[in-house]
Amino acid sequence: MESVLLTCVLIILARITDVSLGTIRTINVVQGRRALALVLGFFEVLIWVFVVSRVIQEIRQPVYAIAYATGFALGNWVGMTIEARLALGRQVVRIFSRQGPEMAVALRESGLRVTQFDGYGRDGPVQQLFIEIVRRDAGKVVAQARALDPRCYYMVDDVRLVSSTSEPRSSGGWRFAIKKK
Repeated sequence: MESVLLTCVLIILARITDVSLGTIRTINVVQGRRALALVLGFFEVLIWVFVVSRVIQEIRQPVYAIAYATGFALGNWVGMTIEARLALGRQVVRIFSRQGPEMAVALRESGLRVTQFDGYGRDGPVQQLFIEIVRRDAGKVVAQARALDPRCYYMVDDVRLVSSTSEPRSSGGWRFAIKKK
């Protein structure tokens, strides 16, 4: 009984690992990071092959199938949590505000590059501000905008490709060492 329990724990841990790698790999594929996706995919499938072979070998133990499914479910959650913490990639924050000029100045003074457009919204004239940032800074930019104008409307979108003339300054760290190819 003890070895069955230990095998279940190992299956769950292995599935958490391979599904988490798969989640992060998928995001890297979407963001165009081929080399990193290749490495993650290799280890994801390597772990998967060993786990699946173990579960199939011991098909008379239905508890292994339950452990397999549990590891899969937990792996999705863990993978999403890890990816959210890594916050790989770039985003653009679009802010619509009646206080656009003042907000643009304040955001620029905090070191952000802001592009400003005149627009006309449901209730009249507005300014639309575009701010391209590293993904992990999106919450800070939105909070700063809301502090300046609590009624502003904003959208945050992922950026897949940025022209070389507008390439932002690197904030350092290991993420900037991984080049998009």
